[in-house]
Parts: sequence; structure tokens; C-alpha cells
Amino acid sequence: MEKVPMTVRGEKLLRDELERLLKLRPQISAAIAEARELGDLKENAEYHAAREEQGICEAQIRDIEYKLSVAQVIDVTKIENSGKVIFGSTVTVVDVDTDQEKTYQIVGDNEAEAKAGRISISSPIARGLIGKEEGDEVVISTPGGDKVFEIDQVQYI
Repeated sequence: MEKVPMTVRGEKLLRDELERLLKLRPQISAAIAEARELGDLKENAEYHAAREEQGICEAQIRDIEYKLSVAQVIDVTKIENSGKVIFGSTVTVVDVDTDQEKTYQIVGDNEAEAKAGRISISSPIARGLIGKEEGDEVVISTPGGDKVFEIDQVQYI
């Protein structure tokens, strides 16, 4: 089974969600039992809704447990600061053409959220940045054409 990189933050979020879902299980079971007592199960909307909610909850639990089982948690705060862009590092880049500055954290596929500045390790930007150092210029192919970025800062936070 191939391991999937994940940040400490990503692991904590998954564990918190798993804990929430596990606490929800008994509530769903109680709702099913309560709906069963109402009588005919064929036409019992509360029963069917509770069973559907149970199925969704169990699927989410299995999904999170799988993600955690294949996760390789990488804590960048414990890595010596070499100035190189690696998984988990936070990179500030400057668009050479526009002088616009952007900051990205390189995270696992499941943690990516572009609006929050977290980009997937498999994204074109992250692939172009990995292994580079502060001061390097990087050409990244984007749908709008090639962009040239200068790596301004690399942080391990």
C-alpha cells in the first residue's frame, strides 16, 4: 500500500472529524430505534431518513479511517531549514511580470484548498516549486501560458 503525504494539520482535521462522526453514531442508532417504534417501516420516512444518515456516516468513517491508514504524516517544523521547497513548506513567490506576491503551503491532495493558499503536491505550481530554493526563478506552465515566479521566502511552519 502506497503511503500518501499529509501535514500534521491535515491529520488533526481528519482525526477531529472522525471523533465527531463516532460520537454521532449512537445518536443515529437511537433515531433508528425511535423511528422503528412508530410502526410500519415501509412507509416510515423518519426510519428511512435515519438509515440513510447512518449509511452516509459509516461511509465517511470508513473513508477517513482509510485516509489515516495510508497517511505518512510529515511535520516540517522538525526538518532542518535548508531553504528548499519541500512538502509542507510555505512558499512566498513573486510573479516576475506583475510583482504580485502569493503565498502557498504545499499539502497533500486531500488537504488542498486553493482559496486558503494550500495547494496540492501534485498541482503544476507545487511540482514546479519542489526542490527549488529562495532566490530561484521558476517557470510554471498555467492554462493562461507560462508564468515566471521568483521564490522570495521558504518557511517550515
